[in-house]
Amino acid sequence: MRKIILALALLYPAAALAQGTTPLADPANPPMVGDKPLMQVGTKKPPAKQGEKAKPQSAAQKLQACQEIDDGTKERLNCYDEIFAPQPKPKPAAAKAMKECRFVKEEDERLTCYNGFANKIPKLPQ
Repeated sequence: MRKIILALALLYPAAALAQGTTPLADPANPPMVGDKPLMQVGTKKPPAKQGEKAKPQSAAQKLQACQEIDDGTKERLNCYDEIFAPQPKPKPAAAKAMKECRFVKEEDERLTCYNGFANKIPKLPQ
C-alpha cells in the first residue's frame, strides 16, 4: 500500500508538469505535420450558398417548434397563427382538424384548440 502511495506521489506532479499549457493557435503559422499543415475539420453541413434557401419545414415540425414556447402565452399563439392564419367565423363548429382552429375568434379558445391537436403529434426525428 505504501509503495502505491509513493508511486502516485512521484508520478502525479510529473504528469501535471508534462501537460503544461500550449500557446494559442496563430493563424499565420498553422500547426504542421511534417511539411504539410494540419488539416482543420469543419462542420458536416456545407455552408449555404447565396440565393439558396433553407429546406422548408413541414407543418408538424413548425408546430413542434411552437410547443417549445411556454404554454398559455401570446408568443405561442402567434407561432400557431403564423402556421395557420386566423380566419374567425361568427359561430364555428367544433374543430375536427388543426386547420379548423383558425376559425375560432377568441384567442384563449384558439390556443386551447391548437394545443389539443399539437400535443397529439408524435415527436419527429430531427
